[in-house]
Amino acid sequence: MAEEMTADGFAPLRIRRVVRETSDAVSLVLDVPEHCMQRFRYQAGQFLTVRVSVDGRDLRRCYSMSSAPAEEELRITVKRDPGGVVSNWINDSAAEGDELRAAPPEGRFVLPKDVSEDEPLVAFAGGSGITPIMSLVRTALSESERPVRLFYANRGRGSVIFSGPLAHLAEQHADRLTVEHHYDEDGGVVTASAVTSFATPAGAGHYYVCGPAPFMDTVEAALLESGVAKQRLHLERFTIAEVPPGVTDDTDEQCEQVVIELDRQKVAAAYRQGETLLQTARQKGLKAPASCETGSCGTCMAKVVEGSARMRINDALDEDEVEEGWVLTCQSLPTSRKVHVVYE
Repeated sequence: MAEEMTADGFAPLRIRRVVRETSDAVSLVLDVPEHCMQRFRYQAGQFLTVRVSVDGRDLRRCYSMSSAPAEEELRITVKRDPGGVVSNWINDSAAEGDELRAAPPEGRFVLPKDVSEDEPLVAFAGGSGITPIMSLVRTALSESERPVRLFYANRGRGSVIFSGPLAHLAEQHADRLTVEHHYDEDGGVVTASAVTSFATPAGAGHYYVCGPAPFMDTVEAALLESGVAKQRLHLERFTIAEVPPGVTDDTDEQCEQVVIELDRQKVAAAYRQGETLLQTARQKGLKAPASCETGSCGTCMAKVVEGSARMRINDALDEDEVEEGWVLTCQSLPTSRKVHVVYE
C-alpha cells in the first residue's frame, strides 16, 4: 500500500535523477507517488517545502521548481549556500533513489491569467534566482506567443546555472526570446542604468525579479523609477534580514498581548518584543500555517481583527488584501497594545 501524506501535508518523493548544473548547484528530478499526483500539480514559478533529516535534525527549506508544468516532471534546483545545512547536504549527498519529503507546491510568483499575446514577460534573475524564472520562461515560450526578455546576472561565467538550456531556448525561440548575461567580474555589480536600458524596449509587460537582496533592491527601484506599475512587478525573495529583538519603529506602540484564533482554538499570549505574529503562535504551541517565511508565498496569511501590525516584507498580498486587514504573520510585528489575528 502506498505511503500516505503525513498529517502536516508532507509526501515521500523519490529522487529519480540528479543533475549537476554547476560546481555548486544541483537539480533533483522527483517522482511523485500516484496517489499524490493531483496535489502536486504546480504552476510555473511555485516552490516546494522540503523536509529532510540532517544529523538528527528535522529541517525544512523552500526550493523553487526549475521545470515547467508542460514538461510533465517535477524538478527543483538547489545552489550551495555557505553555512546552508540543507542546501549543502543536497549538493553533497542527495543521490538517485533517495527519498525527500515535500509539501504540495505553493507560491504566488506565477504568470498572470488572461494576458494578451503581445505583452512581454521581462525577467531579471541573479544567481540562483534563475530557478523560478527558468520555469516561468519555459512556460511562457511553450504555452503562448509572448515575447520574453531575460536579464541574468552572475559573478562569473562559471556560476551560470542552465547555461546550456538557456542557449538552446534562445536558439529555438530566436524570434521571441532575448537573453542578456551580466558578469560582475567584467563590469561590476548590476546598476540601475543597466536595468532601465534592458527594460525600456519591453514597454507594458509583466516584470519578474528574483535573486540576492541587493540585486533585487536595485532592479525593483530602477523599474519603479522608470514607470513600471507596481501591480506588474512580481518579486520572489529567498531570504530576508532578520530584525533584532527589541528593534521597532519609533511609531510602534509597545504590544502587551496577542490573541490568536486558529482551527477553532483561541489563545492569548503575552507578547515578547521583536517576535513576529507567527513566532508568537508557535510559542503557544499552535501549528500555524507557514512555508517560505520570507514574505513571498502567502501561506501564513491571517486577518487582523483588532489592533494593528506592520509587515517587514510583503511580496504576496495585494493592496486590497492589506486594506482588509490581512497580513503575512511571518513578517508581522504588532504596532498596538493588543493585537487579535484570525487564521482562516
